[in-house]
Amino acid sequence: MRTQRQVVDYSLQKRAVLRELLAGRIGTYDVCDASPYLKNAARFHGEPTDRRCPICRSENLIHVHYIYGDELKQSAGQARTRAELPVLAMTLREFQVFVVEVCPGCDWNHLVEQFLLGRDGLAGEAPDATGSAVVDGSTPRRRREAQR
Repeated sequence: MRTQRQVVDYSLQKRAVLRELLAGRIGTYDVCDASPYLKNAARFHGEPTDRRCPICRSENLIHVHYIYGDELKQSAGQARTRAELPVLAMTLREFQVFVVEVCPGCDWNHLVEQFLLGRDGLAGEAPDATGSAVVDGSTPRRRREAQR
């Protein structure tokens, strides 16, 4: 997605959790605790991956994309398919996406990454010295951070 920015990858945290599990410092009940809402979101809105679950190794993981943002109003916190994200990115100024991996077999779940999407990340916009975004030489448009 061309407006994707501020990506945070949680793979090091995932490796640390798996290392703690293999060392016996935490149990499988501590990491395999997906809620029924997360499992339903994975079933209806998730994207299957080709990677096996690191715990049970019998099922492929499913990625669920949750969206949050001020402009979303009642839609904030909903799971969306990956195909819906570019459409939302072109209609909304900015929103945050959290990607969670879920195993439908053993209920393993972990936050994979988070990133920002939206029109504010288009290449034609460049912030000026006042923190406003100038679009193609027109009048400055205030960024959401500057409005607070």
